[in-house]
Amino acid sequence: MMGLLISSALLLAVTANWVLAQEQQQIRCGEGALCPEDLPCCSQYGQCGVGAYCLGGCDPKYSNSLESCVPAPICESKDYSFAELDGVVSNTRYLGDASKADWVSSGAPLPYDGKLLLTMAEGSVGTLLASTHYLWYGKVSAKLTTSGGKGVVTAFILLSDVKDEIDFEFVGTELETAQSNFYSQGVTNYNNGEKHAGLANTLTTEHEYEIDWTPDQITWSIDGKEVRTQQKSDTWNATSNRYDYPQTPARVQLSLWPAGLPTNGEGTISWGGGLVDWSSEYVTNGYYFAAFSEVKMQCYNPPPGANVQGSVSYTYDDVAATNDTVITGNKPTVLKSLLGTGTNMTADYPSAAASASASAQTSELATVPGLTGAGPGTNGQRGDNQSGGSSSESGSGDGSNTDSSSSAATGFVQGGGSNGSGNGAAVQRPEIILQGSLFAVAMAVIGLLAV
Repeated sequence: MMGLLISSALLLAVTANWVLAQEQQQIRCGEGALCPEDLPCCSQYGQCGVGAYCLGGCDPKYSNSLESCVPAPICESKDYSFAELDGVVSNTRYLGDASKADWVSSGAPLPYDGKLLLTMAEGSVGTLLASTHYLWYGKVSAKLTTSGGKGVVTAFILLSDVKDEIDFEFVGTELETAQSNFYSQGVTNYNNGEKHAGLANTLTTEHEYEIDWTPDQITWSIDGKEVRTQQKSDTWNATSNRYDYPQTPARVQLSLWPAGLPTNGEGTISWGGGLVDWSSEYVTNGYYFAAFSEVKMQCYNPPPGANVQGSVSYTYDDVAATNDTVITGNKPTVLKSLLGTGTNMTADYPSAAASASASAQTSELATVPGLTGAGPGTNGQRGDNQSGGSSSESGSGDGSNTDSSSSAATGFVQGGGSNGSGNGAAVQRPEIILQGSLFAVAMAVIGLLAV
């Protein structure tokens, strides 16, 4: 019996070492590199896997096939508040059923005083929430206060699976400024950015930011005032023979991320205001944070000439991934388990009766992609010293300095300047990669003990 226990311990040790090795050998995907058949889905972060890799953020252009990605849940008009986080589910548990969750999280979101806190502790890469329903044109707004500090970025963006993107971003060293931007299929044209200065302190004053996205134009507004409009007609690219304009179904993403990590590109660090200072006055209870009180999503009708075959999900019928390649249909969106893919949505973990070898094979699969320090959008990919964005004055200058996040009851005070644990909830570090399942390892151990 002792020999079997030793064998089991050795198996667990070998498995752990294998997982660590795989984290260093993650298969990449992107321009000129499609995912292999056994790990068919290309995640938002350019990594191949199954399960959550095939859900929100799965890029059909670089996956093994267009069908590898799970169909995306269709738009739903809804107002979201955050008194409780019942509608938030971790990306390690979400299987694609948008009727059971409003947001998918990575990192450590926390409820506080009727608000959603996005936290970023030292050693983490921040927190990201992404809507489970996609928006294919519509109006979305968010009420929020930003974080502050060098290298700390708060973001409210729309990001499609093929990396069409519309942004509001806030650099922690520019607390009276919002940045707006847009990208088409992840092409890094930083001339698209603008700065909107003159805001009341974004750390201490809650503002409402709105993106109104139609097939013909994008309008950015702050506190009900339009600050920018971008016409689709002005984005024609004669070289690629297409409009460099966001035109594919996108998720709403709320995030707090460290542009100022030493591992990021020099351009990203410079744009973000420098390296993150983990002993900053903006660190409270061991973490930076941004606070969101409300998000509203209003869906618009599909564009004229859209391929509408149903009312459940969005898919693509061509790798061009343009407006006219999107299909609104009735394909299902829910996986059986995190072993599933768009072409095998009923894949499941082995039962207890399965062989140890079959169980061990499932532990070799990357099932949940992790955040990277480069952030969720194109601004995290700056490799040079592009500062991005021209300046335009906007916003109200009359805002008060009311601290919207303070409570003696919990000991949480915004900008307390402590880098200790304080009285706040502990912040778990986000997983970089989840390899297979502990269940699969357990099955392998049971198989050994049964010999």
